[in-house]
Amino acid sequence: MKLISKFALLILITAILYLLVSGNLLSPSPFVIGGQLLAVALSIWARRSFQRGQFSIHAEPVKGLLLSTGPYAFIRHPMYTAALLLIWSSVLGHLFPIPVIVGLIVTGAIAVRIMTEEPLLLAQYPDYVAYSRKTKLVIPFLV
Repeated sequence: MKLISKFALLILITAILYLLVSGNLLSPSPFVIGGQLLAVALSIWARRSFQRGQFSIHAEPVKGLLLSTGPYAFIRHPMYTAALLLIWSSVLGHLFPIPVIVGLIVTGAIAVRIMTEEPLLLAQYPDYVAYSRKTKLVIPFLV
């Protein structure tokens, strides 16, 4: 599981660096900038919701209470939502084949990471079944 988690994280970092170096990350479009600012704000809000020592970049839960405050009250994976929002804001601002392929690869990597993390969360937290019934995976009120 850790290997899958590390590989997916490497894909995300590589994609962001590729989009930056290729000139496809930043855009003068207010829609792209707005999406990216929203992604950064969501990421910061999600990160600040963790208790001290509970945050991990690996897709495996750390001991402690089930996090269900902040953005976690609406979506189970707001950090992944932020990453997808950042990437897809950039891709849609530079709608060319290679950025779209990068966006699809990142989306696939995050989907794999979520699929490996969900069973671990179910095993770690007895309340996770009830929590997952009232929250969405990555898009509030939709998915």
